Amino acid sequence: MKIQLHAVHFQIDGKLEEKILEKIEHLAHYNDKIERADVFLKLEKAGANIKEKIVEVKIHLPGADIFKSQNGHLFEEALDLAYDQIKGQIIKHKEKHS
Repeated sequence: MKIQLHAVHFQIDGKLEEKILEKIEHLAHYNDKIERADVFLKLEKAGANIKEKIVEVKIHLPGADIFKSQNGHLFEEALDLAYDQIKGQIIKHKEKHS
């Protein structure tokens, strides 16, 4: 599976990048047909202050794309929430198409 990370208007630190890659790679345990994953990290700003952190995950499967966007106070928090929901969608997709 090919994983692409996209940080919008900031640089991802190594620890966060490692956690994201580990989580996304683990999704292959639930469906080995995942072709690609795109992860977007964004900052929601309210004036000069950063209000929320947004993680968007798009999983590309043969014939379908699964997408989830999640907000949180930390990227790790939003990633964990998005991961749980994406995992459920991947399992449902595999059951439906097996």
